[in-house]
Amino acid sequence: MAAMLISRRSIQLVLVVAAVVAIAGAVHAAAGETTATTTHIKVYWHDVVSGPSPTAVQVARAATTNSSASFFGAVVVIDDPLTSGPDLNASSPVGRAQGTYVSAGKDKVALLMNMNFVFQSGRYNGSTVAIMGRNEVFAAVREMAVVGGTGVFRWARGYAQARTHTLDMKTGDATVEYNLYISH
Repeated sequence: MAAMLISRRSIQLVLVVAAVVAIAGAVHAAAGETTATTTHIKVYWHDVVSGPSPTAVQVARAATTNSSASFFGAVVVIDDPLTSGPDLNASSPVGRAQGTYVSAGKDKVALLMNMNFVFQSGRYNGSTVAIMGRNEVFAAVREMAVVGGTGVFRWARGYAQARTHTLDMKTGDATVEYNLYISH
């Protein structure tokens, strides 16, 4: 009799789980969600800290930031141009990278990136991708998480790989190639 009770309870549990899965599938279908699409986008991010019209501005720092080799404690707000190629003036504009980065590495130049790629042209015009993660500036390839998005990229998840294209050590201006791999 005890084996029969366990068996009935197991069957009831399986039926309840199946019902929950079916309801969840119906909710996703009703919301218009279909199978995820994976999109690859390559853009160039231009961080301009010099000149009369910088796109990255330091808004806060710790008392020890200026004496730190890694600029530990610096907080920077960005509205950086995104282009289709590495030349800021000769490449087609794609959008803007808006957000912040914080120098969070005490021993290495490592940034906590928190930014939205705001697409302003082409097939993704009006959509955004939210990126967050650690960016160890002098590593050859850095990977950050795609944690969300809007428009075409609603419910986005994935990753972004950053590779420095150019870094002017005198001015601090940088061009970085970003490859986004987005499931949406």
